[in-house]
Amino acid sequence: MTLPMNTLDLAAYGPVIPVIVIDRVEDAAPLARALVAGGVKVLEVTLRTPVALDCIRAMIAEVPEAIVGAGTVRSIADARAALAAGCRFAVSPGYTTVVGRACTDIGLPLLPGVATASEVMTANADGYRFLKLFPATAVGGLNLLKAFASPFHDVAFCPTGGITAETAPQFLALPNVKVCGGSWLTPADAVRDGDWDRITRLARAAQGLRG
Repeated sequence: MTLPMNTLDLAAYGPVIPVIVIDRVEDAAPLARALVAGGVKVLEVTLRTPVALDCIRAMIAEVPEAIVGAGTVRSIADARAALAAGCRFAVSPGYTTVVGRACTDIGLPLLPGVATASEVMTANADGYRFLKLFPATAVGGLNLLKAFASPFHDVAFCPTGGITAETAPQFLALPNVKVCGGSWLTPADAVRDGDWDRITRLARAAQGLRG
């Protein structure tokens, strides 16, 4: 397994990372194939359901071209489980030094979540310069990112939370935003109904969002 040197490398694959909540293991591989068919290779599978790790393993085994990571990583145990499942990166909703250093220690690239200037500074102190702003729209969205640009001129962001296909281009136009996280690529009804063609179309449209 080859890990990215830095989570910022993930932004090179496209402007949107899908934030995936999945309830059935049998949907995992078809969903991953549908996203990859639309050009979206970086997949964040959130650890919000009991089958999330099994879904991650299925995606990795059956869709090797996908770059699969775990989202909602909140503890050392989550980080270790993600690595054991084969994840190539992890994403956390917030930041603690305990989780950040644990990921460093086990060699799991982490995209840490932040919502305040103090959290940005804490993550920076532990060596993290590419951060997830979450929940982006709830904590200030575009205005907050613009305000962060000056004091944190050397920090890049992946805003996630409340972003849509319509608003994503506004975020992506900011110089300190490298990629967005979005759940709109994998609508719950499309996954439930196995409408993989719809997901492929959404993925293809997302790949063209950065103007």
